[in-house]
Amino acid sequence: MASQHIVDLPLRDFGATGLKVRAVGLGAGQVGSAELDEKEAEALLHTALDCGINLIDTARGYGLSEERIGRYLSKRRPEFILSTKVGYDVPGLNNWTYDSVIGGIERALQMLQTDWLDIVHLHSCDLEILREGRVIQALADARQAGKIRFAAYSGENEALEYAQNTGQFQSIQLSVNLCDQRSIAAALPAAKQQGLGVIAKRPTGNYFWRFDERPFGNYAEEYWLRAQMMRLEPKQFPEVASWAELALRFAAFTSGVHSCIIGTSKVQHLQDNLALAAKGPLSAETYQAVRQAFLSHDQGWTGQI
Repeated sequence: MASQHIVDLPLRDFGATGLKVRAVGLGAGQVGSAELDEKEAEALLHTALDCGINLIDTARGYGLSEERIGRYLSKRRPEFILSTKVGYDVPGLNNWTYDSVIGGIERALQMLQTDWLDIVHLHSCDLEILREGRVIQALADARQAGKIRFAAYSGENEALEYAQNTGQFQSIQLSVNLCDQRSIAAALPAAKQQGLGVIAKRPTGNYFWRFDERPFGNYAEEYWLRAQMMRLEPKQFPEVASWAELALRFAAFTSGVHSCIIGTSKVQHLQDNLALAAKGPLSAETYQAVRQAFLSHDQGWTGQI
């Protein structure tokens, strides 16, 4: 169908887990939007697999996402690695408790119509709750019971560092993009030493370049402000033709990233982005120029949750 868009993307070892993932996966947040027609959701999910994507990342908080993945892809379950996130929004249970993690896993198994979950993240759980240890224990118990294969943490900064150093996680998810490079010098090298699988979220920085003026209140606002200070423009780099190409080739081929997840609701957008990423890594000169733009203008910028 559209396999040419991803055929050249490398298949990478996912840390020490034994899994292998493509350099690009599908972030299924927009798959869960109630504004997305069922047929469009079905087409997007099947196209992702037909293109060779083998990692789909969802979450309890992504609307209809888990339900739709279960509905449309349950018969293709062996073809992909399934990642989700838990810890909150379980009826009758307090958020961020042992029971809410277990309950979230049970609900995910039901919604996703599967007997197992490959990767389950604590979804931006804060540092104090991590230190209490009960939510971490819940993942360990679910893993022991065979309901999940690998325990993971999705988050940033001090909480991420703590999670990495517990030795209780096999995978992490963190932000890596042109304007969010904090993890490149610390979290990513540490993850490599620890044998952790790494999923990079927000590789396109919420498409901050869509906006001509500061997008107050939008998820892209912080990245838009950083980009203004960094004075980044794709035209500085002859090897790229667009912001999207610069962003995707930067994130997907940053050392230590195993898969970066692209979020979209459009089949064509997914295929276009895969074609851009398939061009491979940026030249060392371009990559270092982007790194230097961040480092020289850094205002103590932290990873965005």
